[in-house]
This record gives sequence, C-alpha cells and structure tokens, in this order.
Amino acid sequence: MDLENKHTSLTKASDEKLESKRLVRKLDNRILPIACLLYLFAYLDRSNLGNARLQGLPEDVLGGDPTGKLFDWVNSAFFFSYIIFQVPATIVSKLFQPRIWMAAAAIGWGLSSTLMSTGFNFSGLLTARVFLGVFEAGFGPAIPLYFSFFYTKAEMGLRMAYWFGFAAVAGAFGGLIAFGVQHIHSFVENWRLLFIIEGIPAVLLGIMTIFFLPNRPESTTFLDERERAIAIERMNRSSSGDTGAVVNQAHIGMAFRDWRIYAGGVIYFGLNCALASISAFLPTIIKTFGFTSAVAQLLTVPPYAVAAVVLTSFSYASDKLQSRGIFMAIASGIGGIGYLLLLTVPSNNHVRYFATFCITSGTYTTIGIIIAWFAHNLGSETKKATGIPMFMAIGQCGSVLGSHIFPTPEGPRYIKGFAISCALEFLAVVCSIILTISYRMENARRDRLYGKPEPGAKVDTRELADKAPAFRYMP
Repeated sequence: MDLENKHTSLTKASDEKLESKRLVRKLDNRILPIACLLYLFAYLDRSNLGNARLQGLPEDVLGGDPTGKLFDWVNSAFFFSYIIFQVPATIVSKLFQPRIWMAAAAIGWGLSSTLMSTGFNFSGLLTARVFLGVFEAGFGPAIPLYFSFFYTKAEMGLRMAYWFGFAAVAGAFGGLIAFGVQHIHSFVENWRLLFIIEGIPAVLLGIMTIFFLPNRPESTTFLDERERAIAIERMNRSSSGDTGAVVNQAHIGMAFRDWRIYAGGVIYFGLNCALASISAFLPTIIKTFGFTSAVAQLLTVPPYAVAAVVLTSFSYASDKLQSRGIFMAIASGIGGIGYLLLLTVPSNNHVRYFATFCITSGTYTTIGIIIAWFAHNLGSETKKATGIPMFMAIGQCGSVLGSHIFPTPEGPRYIKGFAISCALEFLAVVCSIILTISYRMENARRDRLYGKPEPGAKVDTRELADKAPAFRYMP
C-alpha cells in the first residue's frame, strides 16, 4: 500500500512538473517576444543619438558644436527625466493592467523619438529627449517586476538575459540601420530619417502590446483555469505575490532603508557610466582608430553581438548554480580590463578594437544579472516595485556622468573618460563581492536560527518582505 501511495505521489509530482514546463513554454512564447522587441526599440530610441552624431546632427542643428558640450547635454537630458520618474512610475504601475501600462509607455517613447526628427535647434532636441526619458522610465524597471509575476527565481536570470540582451542586439542592429541610412540620398537629412525609421516601430509595437501582452496571472485571459492555478502557485514560491492592484506602504519605507539596494545602486552607477559612454560614443571611438564614419557604424555591430552571447551564457550558468554575485564580479572585471587596454595601448588598433568587445560583454552581462538578482532578493512585490527602480535611478546618474566624460577636444585618447569608466567597473567588482558575501552570511544566520526552509515552499513575505524568517536570498 505504501509503495502504491509513493508511486501515485511520484506520478502526480511528475505530471505537475510537466504541466509547469508546458506553462513556461507558453509564457515564453507570448511574453518574451513582446518584451524583448519593446526593449529593442526602447534601446534603439535612446542610443541612436550616437549614430546620428556621425550623420551630421551637430552640424545641422547645434551650430557645429566644436566642444561637444551641446551634444553631451542633449544625450544626458534623457537620463534626468528617466531618473526622476523611475520610482514613482514603477510603484504606480502596480495599479494598472500591465498590458495598458507597457503599451502607453511604448507609444509615448516612440512618438518622442520620432519627433526628434523635427528638432531644428538645441531646445527642440532637448525637449524630445526629456519626454523620451519620462516614458521609458515607466517601462524599464517595470519589466523585472512583471517577469516576477510569471517566473521563479531559478528561471529569472535567463529570461532577464534574453530581455536585456536585446540592448546588445539593439546596439548591433542600430549600427546596421545607421550604416544603411548613411547611404540614403534624400532631401531629408540622414539623421532625421534615422529617428523616423527607429521611432515609428515602437508606436506600432505599443498598439500591438494592448492586445497581446498578458495581464497578471490571477486576471489574464491568456491562461485557462488550470494554468492560472499553476501560475499563481509558482508566483508564490519563496515569497507571497500580491492579489490585484495594491501597494504596501510599509514596504516602500523598508526599501528606502535597505543598504543593499544602495550598494546595488553603486554597482549600477559604474555600469551605466560605461554603458552610456559606449552607447553614445562607440561609433566615435571606433572612428578614432582611423576608419570612415560609415565603416565605424558597421564595426559597432560585432562587439554588441558578442556581448549578447556572453550575457546569455553567464546568465544561464548563474541560474543553474543559483548564484549571481560571483558572475557579476567576473563580468565587471572583464569590462574593467577592456577600459584598461584602451588606456594603456594607444597605438595598436587591433588590441583597442578587442577592448571594445571586453567592455560591451562585461558591462551588458553584469547589468543583466544584477536586474535578475534584485528581482528576487527584495521579497515582496511592493518592495520590488520600489527597490528595483531605486537602484536603477541611482545607477542612471552614472549615465549622466558617462555622457560628459568624452568631450571632443580630448579625442582620440579620451584618457579621462576611459580612466573613470575603468575605475567604476572595478568598484562594481568589489561591491558585487561584498553583496554576495553579505547574502551568504545572512542566509547562514537564518538557517542557524530558524532551520533550513523546504525548497520552493511558500514564504509569507506580506509583512516582513525579505526579512521574513523563512525567506532566503540568492547570493
């Protein structure tokens, strides 16, 4: 009888595992294409300024901009509004249906990017970039929160890699589009065409999102009743998902008092300084190797393509080993070595081009993994909705810095810009190691005090969020 019961329970567990796998495939097939395409165009629209720079934008509307300072301010204007609106936008997003919220954000930034093509002076370009930042602030930090409704901590790293990897794809894709646009002979300036070509698809994709992106598991019509039950159970593994549009005010305060979120912000600051530098200045940096503008646009493609592969590989291994901090430290160290090569090898263009591969691979990989890290380690939905945009907002201040450390007169060596980015990449290594040690020590302390929790069991995080005795961090 006991053997029969054991066989029945094993069969049931096997069936549930198969059902869960089928559900994940169904979610992947619907959610990932929409989320990844949205991010592709979000990143294209925020980073195409670097390509437009080589197509005559400063000469046409910035009076030539001999110092490069006006271009720096147009580039960084996006980040000011992006930083200010991230936290409130992500908290408020919990009160709306995800498909409506994401669609409105996409339509907004798509229109803002398209209207960049109508800029005829510095203030016009600046205004469009500010609104681009407002709308993208409602999208980027909301996606990790949205993914946590459907994916477990063992699945988040790879899904975030697929999603954030499209930033690297956007870099490669953006270089190809810019190369193509460079060869269009039209009465409209090439850089204006670039903004139109890369802005309009985001608007169309936003309209599509309204109809196809699933809402929360408990309310979406995309799932049948059995799938809904499995999805809600999965959402409550190792934490407690909220039901409906609610915001826990106590958890907002807990997020602002959590030192680890600020440590994550320091890591993200260094990475975003490097990322903003690469996004806006990679075509310019490659051009200093002696290539023409068109070839420089084309040579930006391989570093981004390799970065996407490295990001996916590291994230897959991170999920398998259920560890984030060590992989982040290694990846950030690779990025730091890239900047070190640009600083110390002034004349060998082969080595300098290899360095751009190290920078893109290391920086993109670390960012993808840290987003997945905090998507689980904050415990409750409200703390995630506060903490994720908090560390991102701190980090985006690095993007403002990155926009101002490559002034034109300092080319082609850009010693100050490379040195600052190099130091911040290695600071991210140190902070990643501190955070992973901290999480491991706290997990060990809770194991001693409360015993080891059952893997995958529901943990009541409604009151204490990640401070709940049975909650365990991913280190």
